[in-house]
Amino acid sequence: MATAKMLPESLSLLQTRLAEARRETDGMFALLREGALDERPIPERHRLIFYLGHVEAFDWNLFGSGAFELPSFHPEFDKLFAFGIDPMDGQLPNEPTSAWPKPEEVRKYNARVREKIDAALSAPSEKLPRLIADGTLLNVAIEHRLMHAETLAYLFHQLAYEKKKLAGIELRGKSEDSARTNGLALQRMSGIPAGEATLGMRRGNGDDFGWDNEFEEHLVQVPEFCIRAFPVTNGEYLEFMRSGGYEEKSLWSAEDWEWKTAAGISHPHFWAKDGERWEYSGMFAQFPLPLDWPVYVSHAEASAFARWMKQSLPTEAQWHRAAYGALDGEERQFPWGDEAPDAERGNFDFHHWDATPVGAHPGGRSAFGAQDLLGNGWEWTATPFEAFPGFEAFPFYPGYSANFFDGKHFVMKGGSSRTAACMLRRSFRNWFQPHYPYIYSKFRTVEA
Repeated sequence: MATAKMLPESLSLLQTRLAEARRETDGMFALLREGALDERPIPERHRLIFYLGHVEAFDWNLFGSGAFELPSFHPEFDKLFAFGIDPMDGQLPNEPTSAWPKPEEVRKYNARVREKIDAALSAPSEKLPRLIADGTLLNVAIEHRLMHAETLAYLFHQLAYEKKKLAGIELRGKSEDSARTNGLALQRMSGIPAGEATLGMRRGNGDDFGWDNEFEEHLVQVPEFCIRAFPVTNGEYLEFMRSGGYEEKSLWSAEDWEWKTAAGISHPHFWAKDGERWEYSGMFAQFPLPLDWPVYVSHAEASAFARWMKQSLPTEAQWHRAAYGALDGEERQFPWGDEAPDAERGNFDFHHWDATPVGAHPGGRSAFGAQDLLGNGWEWTATPFEAFPGFEAFPFYPGYSANFFDGKHFVMKGGSSRTAACMLRRSFRNWFQPHYPYIYSKFRTVEA
């Protein structure tokens, strides 16, 4: 995180990026048909009207009433739309639609928030508050909004198709036999020699931004191991299902088995049965299950598959070693090298709505031969989300990470098709609870 004052042109670039991020979230809401904002497509989450106001209220609380100390023009909305996290202890939200303001009221609030923030940001750089002048809060606002662009994809994915506008021609799934003819040795393991993995980011590293959980940089010694060169596909996971994996109690932890049984989980959330045929529920259409796409499952389901294979999920350090290590002992910024991410390297940065076939982006291959590490779905690790040595919570957002250091969330690495390129940096960490099935989350396995 930068501590020195940024040059005016750097601030201008960040403001341009903020405007681009706004266009991304605006574009997401433009996909909804009238009345869809009243929907609650994920039971654990707020109605969609909350998210329409949240990204702007967050910016107002960060910049307006926060750094600039401006008087609030709508304190009720500032509070109503401030926070939205999954409820704990199974207490699902159940308020009626009438409890929320009308969409036109929220849009009016949003427009005024942007107007006031943009006016304040137009001041000469030497007159800006320190955390704005050094770029910290602008980066926070940009990445928070882009995170929500991805969250909105998870939410909208669960909406009935008639609630959404068609967003162009989407990639359709291949037939159920395609995975067996694509020429890839999907179960091939890549050998990773013992070595160091650099986790985290060095504090005060120029203009580089990181969230509080990304600090402090430290080295981890990783013994030799093998990792799947490709993520597990729908086709491979179908074999696990057909073998009775969901009925074999020994493959599941006690907590995971209780969850699966109570919720009646018998297949991946994105799958649907059409007679005797499995179908895939894509963002804008349902189609025959593409066997060569990565399977999206919860941490619990990924762990059960790994036990079935007599393997395990990688630790965060193992994943880093496989992704960024190299034979010469150096570490790369990205699996493929130090070049910036582009569409040839993986399925990320909003280029696709759904997954693409495993192995479709060989340009993203790591030095050790592992593919699809960045993009096409976040990857589960076996590592509980916790603070790195030297962790310091953001003073302006103390609960961003610390509220989730509870042993109930697991680190995810990589990124999905809806992850912005700026969050593909090596130190970025995502995290979710092990029984949350709505995210684009794939996995691969390791063995010692």
